[in-house]
Amino acid sequence: MTVLLFRLHQVPDEEAEEVRRLLDEHGFDTYETRAGFWGLGVAAIWLRDEAQREAAREVIDHYQQALGERVRRERHALDARGLAPTLWRRLHHHPFRVLLLTAAALGILALSVLPFLGLID
Repeated sequence: MTVLLFRLHQVPDEEAEEVRRLLDEHGFDTYETRAGFWGLGVAAIWLRDEAQREAAREVIDHYQQALGERVRRERHALDARGLAPTLWRRLHHHPFRVLLLTAAALGILALSVLPFLGLID
């Protein structure tokens, strides 16, 4: 029986490709499904042999742990050089986008609160 091994929803292409390569290198028999045009399906990597589930899960867990450590190191390196993305840096690099998003959020907030303000009379 097939087993859902790894969901691909909102997974970066680079990470998905590394997972595919890892599973292939370790000889796991897998296949992949897509979400489809409307996104109603399940984008995932499936394992054909349920007996391989534990070994495959261990390989993926080890990969994700190493990926998390690598991303944290990269983030700390950016912090040390003063290049990590912050709100102020984004505002500096993309002022129009930040102001537009702020105005949209305030507009939604105003539309949400205005009906209740009329009840206070």
